[in-house]
Amino acid sequence: MACISHTFGASMKICQLPVATQSYNRLNRYQSYTAIFNSLSSDHANSEERISVLVIGGGGREHSLCYALKRSQSCDAVFCAPGNAGISNSGDATCIEDLDIFDSSAVIAFCRKWEIGLVVVGPEAPLVSGLTNDLLKAGIHAFGPSSEAAALEGSKNFMKSICDKYGIPTAKYETFTDPLAAKKYINEQGAPIVVKADGLAAGKGVIVATTLQEAFEAVDSILVNGSFGKAGSSIIVEEFLEGEEASFFAIVDGENALPLESAQDHKRVGDGDTGPNTGGMGAYCPAPVLTQELQSLVMSSIILPTVTGMAKEGCKFVGVLYAGLMIEKKSGLPKLIEYNVRFGDPECQVLMVRLESDLAQVLLAACKGELNTVSLEWAPGSAMVVVMASNGYPGSYVKGTKIQNLEEAEAAAPGVKIFHAGTAVDADGDYVANGGRVLGVTAKGKDLEEARDRAYRAVEEIKWDGGFYRKDIGWRALPMKQKSSTC
Repeated sequence: MACISHTFGASMKICQLPVATQSYNRLNRYQSYTAIFNSLSSDHANSEERISVLVIGGGGREHSLCYALKRSQSCDAVFCAPGNAGISNSGDATCIEDLDIFDSSAVIAFCRKWEIGLVVVGPEAPLVSGLTNDLLKAGIHAFGPSSEAAALEGSKNFMKSICDKYGIPTAKYETFTDPLAAKKYINEQGAPIVVKADGLAAGKGVIVATTLQEAFEAVDSILVNGSFGKAGSSIIVEEFLEGEEASFFAIVDGENALPLESAQDHKRVGDGDTGPNTGGMGAYCPAPVLTQELQSLVMSSIILPTVTGMAKEGCKFVGVLYAGLMIEKKSGLPKLIEYNVRFGDPECQVLMVRLESDLAQVLLAACKGELNTVSLEWAPGSAMVVVMASNGYPGSYVKGTKIQNLEEAEAAAPGVKIFHAGTAVDADGDYVANGGRVLGVTAKGKDLEEARDRAYRAVEEIKWDGGFYRKDIGWRALPMKQKSSTC
């Protein structure tokens, strides 16, 4: 499997461009920046090279990346495509509503027009479709793996085959396209057991079946009824691992890996980890379950063998490796559940509020294969994010419900930042829900308890009749205080 190299010649010269805060400007409205851009070119011709960044995506993860990039000293301007109303109105980036992120030629044209020195691809779909490949061919630094390397997330079977070949600990599994063969195997293994769609399914393609009947129904749903389309053309049937889940992130430059802080997500929709899986209902950082000893073990037994293995396969990985782990109860050792090839959502939110390093320079170093020249600095303490979602999520939900009191919520406690995942603005200028997961109410504290208390204090200030949230984020690490879960 051949991949495009992320390393190419000297980066293009970037001139200073101020961050604009207007919401949803269209590309033709950017003509007004030309005079400003040209005047700054001569003013800063001899100054230290700085960088303008384009973030691809429009959710809470991308909002937090924009927030961190805006704070980067070397970053002059942050654009986000398509972005959302909350990102734009916060002033954390200038949103490009009508830039088609699946049209590589349009993205390249925008980058050349505004001399973008770094593109950060947030969601998995543009990565799998090859946006990074096309940007690199055009000589534009792009942080994110090629479409070939993105198969670590795009195909669970591919990820499992890498684990098998390079001795990476993971759950026992088999791959099936025939529903009868899958059911026969499930009947032999017994329940509980896990059924996964092979391809991308927006975080919803995993069914933890507690009974044989549930497992059989999952097989029929995916393989017979096509509930996940092409993503479900094959399935993985995997042993159920009992233990505690954790998320581990590392920035990778093709050869070197730089670990980020640990985090822990809450995938199930309901309190006490009940109900169906979601994209994530909350997270905290750091995760006490991942001790320093375990983090070192994850790096040596999972992350580095993956980086080495991908390079040996002729497909160097550049970007973020997000390892979904199970710290197995019976052994106390980590096993790899899955890989994502981008920052997690909502884990990215708690990471970005604690990051103190210049994110633009770290990501650029990864693109250039120079990760060994940078380091990461983190604010002390902890952070927590509580996701507020539309009623009905992860099933069907109604868009357009009004959300109020966001400014009051951010002011409710120190260290609070609200990241917008799915908001729009109505004709009256009020925020309305425009997605399943809508807000990521994030707070820092001297410890996890203070971060939790601040986050929930902010959540309780928000007036939103059409939303809900889990009231037990952090329950694995902290004794929980009772919270109301209505908005």
